Amino acid sequence: MTRHSNPAGTSNVLLDLGFDDAEELSAKAELALKLNEVIDQRELSQMEVAAITGMSQPKVSQVRRYKLQNISLERLMQALVALDQRVEIVVTPATRKHVAGITVAA
Repeated sequence: MTRHSNPAGTSNVLLDLGFDDAEELSAKAELALKLNEVIDQRELSQMEVAAITGMSQPKVSQVRRYKLQNISLERLMQALVALDQRVEIVVTPATRKHVAGITVAA
């Protein structure tokens, strides 16, 4: 998680702050946001989420607090699927309007 100077503003605040892994962090944050919404809607405890998803309770706690450094994108997607969510990955060519990168829409 190294920072570099990026003088031009973008729609990604983490990129603007100069994080090397800004796209991955943004994708993780979007997935964690959706995961937390599902947990809240179902009024599940962290222990219940751990049992359903196969994550440890401390990992669930990290997700709940958006501490995502030690949690992979794949693990977040698997947790969403375990909670009966559909996760789609769509790959399209980059264009002038949509530059190369990672985007998550939850």
